[in-house]
Amino acid sequence: MPKRGRLMALPPGFLEELRARTPLSVLIGRRVRLARSGRQWKGCCPFHGEKTPSFYVYDDHYHCFGCGAHGDAISYVMQAEGQSFIEAVRGLAAEAGLAVPEAGPDDAAAARATHDILAVLERAAESFQRRLFLPEGAAARAYLAGRGLTEATVRRFRLGFAPGRGALGADLARAGVTPAQMSEAGLLRAAEDGQPAREFFTGRVIFPIADRRGRVISFGGRRLDDTQTSAPKYLNGPETAVFSKRRTLYNLDRAAAAIRAGAEALVVEGYMDVIALDQAGFPGALAPLGTALGAEHLEILWRATPLPLLCFDGDEAGARAALRTIMLALPLIAPERSLEIVPLPPGEDPDTLLRRAGAEGFRAEALARRQPLITALYALTRAQFPGATPENRSAFFDALMAAAETIGHRSLAGEYRRALRDRFFAEFRPASASKRWAGGAPVRGAPLRAISPLRAAPRPGDQTRGRVLLAVLLHHPALALEVEEALGDLALPAPLIRLRDAVLAWVHAMIAKSGAPEGGLNSHPALDSPALFDHLAEIGLGAQVGEVRACAPAFAAPGAPLADVAEGWWHFFGFSHRERLGEELAAAQRDFAANPNPRTQRRLVALREAQNRLAAGDSGETRPDQDGAGDGGARGGDAAGRAEI
Repeated sequence: MPKRGRLMALPPGFLEELRARTPLSVLIGRRVRLARSGRQWKGCCPFHGEKTPSFYVYDDHYHCFGCGAHGDAISYVMQAEGQSFIEAVRGLAAEAGLAVPEAGPDDAAAARATHDILAVLERAAESFQRRLFLPEGAAARAYLAGRGLTEATVRRFRLGFAPGRGALGADLARAGVTPAQMSEAGLLRAAEDGQPAREFFTGRVIFPIADRRGRVISFGGRRLDDTQTSAPKYLNGPETAVFSKRRTLYNLDRAAAAIRAGAEALVVEGYMDVIALDQAGFPGALAPLGTALGAEHLEILWRATPLPLLCFDGDEAGARAALRTIMLALPLIAPERSLEIVPLPPGEDPDTLLRRAGAEGFRAEALARRQPLITALYALTRAQFPGATPENRSAFFDALMAAAETIGHRSLAGEYRRALRDRFFAEFRPASASKRWAGGAPVRGAPLRAISPLRAAPRPGDQTRGRVLLAVLLHHPALALEVEEALGDLALPAPLIRLRDAVLAWVHAMIAKSGAPEGGLNSHPALDSPALFDHLAEIGLGAQVGEVRACAPAFAAPGAPLADVAEGWWHFFGFSHRERLGEELAAAQRDFAANPNPRTQRRLVALREAQNRLAAGDSGETRPDQDGAGDGGARGGDAAGRAEI
């Protein structure tokens, strides 16, 4: 085993990454029964016997108020399992997918260099802060006062001022800091004209950037002279051995502590927004550093709280940033972690809204209007497809379904698909349509049925089953008025999902365009099968249509009475989805009892017949009146009869 002296030389950056990738509640929850207690977890201490929980687990440490045990993920494994430091590190690293750097002769030097960089940055922060309160910092102080910041706030955030060239270098030289050390810390930049390196920040208000432990790791600067349009208004320090923009959020150290104490995590766009919110009583504010929120930022946020709030500026750029972040987050969300969006009034950012309306105004005009992730996704995507043409509606629907498909958690993806589809049809159906298609189904906008575990993912045979059911719908698109809900609940393979959704979207768009009421099966001449084929070909689904049409059974032949087609559809649906037949039959019985009509009766009879055939040990061959095929010929009848059921 390596010597302990060499173990201590592991790079601090590696240890920070290891701690960041190890959720403490999950790690400790393997041995300790934890329960939510506000923003943290609590349970009985594993290190001393107790009956009343006094052991608290936070996002980055644990603490027992009974015995005083305290530490991070590494120390927990060492204490709970009796492992050495390196054993704990190696075990946690393996779980986190990290390779442990091999201890070598240069590691100790690297650790010392990191310590030296942090010391240089701390000296620089002191220099900037001191100069802000000298006469040379008068303009910077006036700027901050003009933005509404009090002196107490300025000192709490350690704001400073970088005067002309040479000032910082002179201050640090007196402390023994060399130009080479300043360069390593990101305080100097190489000159392009062969001259000596120049200071990175001059003539700017300075915002120290700290890591999660409160150590200064870089700076941001805001120029005072707005006439120099060639220079960026805001400037962040360069990437260094201790600073990475994609792994850092401004104010993380203060905000994480506030969030643990009950504050809401509120992600905004800039330094001044964060500081203004903190001063107004919202201490959980954070911001990325001149870059869009990335996946690593989201992971940092979710370690602090399961539901952070995103508050982007109330302009087109803010809307684009919100949608971009939502699309980034969708593959990562799960039932236990998501986002909420806080829309701002047009033209406002958090700082301007606070100065205009104060803290109460911010609560009323921003926080009170927060939106769940799915609501913001729908609204922001809708804004990309203005107008009410069939083309725009179709493109909008495709974008919604594509977004839902990116969600990695399968049952959650299914819930998003159904909820987004329901919102879409609720918006574009005629006002006279007050109920969903299946007779007696819940009124539009009512809660959707919970997804069954059996429907969470496609199973063997789903593609054949789905093709037969979709083939019937292609030849008789008006059937969608009766079977939409059952078809929409099916877990289909990805190639069939887009075809199903495109057919349903076209049906509703055509009904909305014609202005016809959503009545009986034979009352929609606009739902013409050839027109549907043309539309699907135009949007790139022609090949899929050809494959699916070949599976059409005999009862779906063109010209067949639609009532008979519907009965055949329900029969095949019930027979080929036996694992959910009982659930569907119970729903059909309830619908018929509540609203007895030909539609609900047809569904009930067909499902009962399927149940009776299964109970009689039917092998799954086609019914005598279904032999052969419609448009697909003998091949279609064979597909319907020998589907994997």
